[in-house]
Amino acid sequence: MSLHYVALGDSTTVGVGDPMNGSSTTDLSGAGARSGEGWRGWASLLAESLASSHRVTFSNFATSGATVNLVATEQLPETGSGPIDLASLIVGVNDTLRSTFDPGRIREHLHVCAEQLTARGALLLTVRFHDHGQVFGLPKWMRRPLWQRIEQVNLAYDDLYARYGGVRLDMADYPEVYRRDFWSIDRLHPGERGHRHLARIFADELAVRGLRIDVPPALDCAYKPPSKWADTVWMVREGVPWIGRRAGDLVPFVARMGMGALTTGGRAFGPTALSGGSPAAGLPAGTTSCPWSSSNAEVQRLEA
Repeated sequence: MSLHYVALGDSTTVGVGDPMNGSSTTDLSGAGARSGEGWRGWASLLAESLASSHRVTFSNFATSGATVNLVATEQLPETGSGPIDLASLIVGVNDTLRSTFDPGRIREHLHVCAEQLTARGALLLTVRFHDHGQVFGLPKWMRRPLWQRIEQVNLAYDDLYARYGGVRLDMADYPEVYRRDFWSIDRLHPGERGHRHLARIFADELAVRGLRIDVPPALDCAYKPPSKWADTVWMVREGVPWIGRRAGDLVPFVARMGMGALTTGGRAFGPTALSGGSPAAGLPAGTTSCPWSSSNAEVQRLEA
């Protein structure tokens, strides 16, 4: 049996955090890096596993720094027009870090991708994102607005799953996601262990649906995770400055959300603020992007 698998997304699907030769992951290659340029990752590991039972054609169109709009307008056309058996579509975290964040537009672009891919026969592989702020160790006042945005992206993926089905992983259901050894040194991209777990979980779900996989992705790592010293050095050089830049962006947003909570009796963070098609949490009606601004160049090095 032959399988055509295409992967769309950002740096997690590129494989950032899982270097091919076990070299340092402090160089994230910047926005625009593509699969095979020093990175392996969960999608490649899954494709290798599928190849143990099938004739697999694997095309990874993901790019580091990709937003949902970029996936829909640049990566999707690259997939051509022929039949597809499997298609992974995992993107959206970068959108949450931008001043142009628009949950309605994100939903529209994701539906365009899902509609076209499934029309060509693809079984969709998607996720619900976990709390990235918790993994990174952000203070609660920064975690909360970031989580509100992530949850709006998750609601868009809920829409996709309800309409197009497929395989969806809810990352918050897996305790290992909140373990330090799941992540690379930057804590924003999975490390080798994390990528292997993602590949294995998707493979297990596909096997449950009847897709034969003779050799599932191995969970044993070939390389050691970053040392505590390397972790500390990276945090001082890269992590703290990143938090500082994001604090400058998020403080006005947090203040606006806090005022919204006071004027609505604490409802600014409730379900209504996150419902499909609604404004971003805590923002005035009719506003879909946040009232803070940032340079996109600032987030390119650390965004997913």
